[in-house]
Amino acid sequence: MTAFTLPDIAQQPARLPGTLSWVGMEGVALPVRLAGSQVNANVSAGVSLEEAGARGIHMSRLYTALDALEHQALTPTLLHRVLAAFLESHHALSENAYLTFSGEALLKRDALISPLSGWKGYPFTLHSQLTPSGFKVELDVSVGYSSTCPCSAALARQLIQQAFAEDFEEIPLTKQAVLAWLGSEEGVLATPHSQRSVAHCSIRLAGNDDIPLADFIERIENALGTALQTAVKRIDEQAFALANGQNLMFCEDAAKRLDGALRKMADISGFQLKVVHAESLHAHDAVARSEWQW
Repeated sequence: MTAFTLPDIAQQPARLPGTLSWVGMEGVALPVRLAGSQVNANVSAGVSLEEAGARGIHMSRLYTALDALEHQALTPTLLHRVLAAFLESHHALSENAYLTFSGEALLKRDALISPLSGWKGYPFTLHSQLTPSGFKVELDVSVGYSSTCPCSAALARQLIQQAFAEDFEEIPLTKQAVLAWLGSEEGVLATPHSQRSVAHCSIRLAGNDDIPLADFIERIENALGTALQTAVKRIDEQAFALANGQNLMFCEDAAKRLDGALRKMADISGFQLKVVHAESLHAHDAVARSEWQW
């Protein structure tokens, strides 16, 4: 059989000259390590195309460079090395390299009181890029929590006050009578409305060879005080109700709490956040945003 040299169409001159800001692959499956556990990530890898006369890039070179990340703990140093390999393999073609990971990190979470525990998923995206202006790494995470409306809490308390005044208008006010009333359905005549809410937070990393996903999530949940639970008993559900009552929050309150917590986070050079309260009263959502040096 006659042997032929395999054609490389990408090496041929471009029929349509021009530059492109990003060319590469999306949705590449890759197992990596993040927050101490393996994550099945979807990866986007790309470079810019500055050489106007080139028809395309060498995507197989990007794909094979990802082998260095397989089953490895992701660090800024490792990401920088792979991005540098992208550019080295596209010398004279590209000046900018990009690498993005997305997935769901699983963290074990204890119940509030009981010895139960369970796994909770946290969607994340890790962006990195290497350009003539420098190397940059940003981490996005979404954290679910419960938010109870301060306004509806005040309105519910007023209705309970009114019911108390009416029910005890002609009844002797004794400790036992009040305790019995508080434990009845009449004592909970109205309840404030709560909603499952989400904090979307992004940080730009600086000065540390670590990707602090677990610490990032801990800071968010601690600042809010009402993180969504996994396995619970009734004692945990009661503790969760107490936490909600002690952490009444408009979306503005939640955003200000997170703003204060992220400003204290070490080794970041900026952040951006958005909280979404999926209203149970309205058909629309309540949203607040904040950012610092973004």
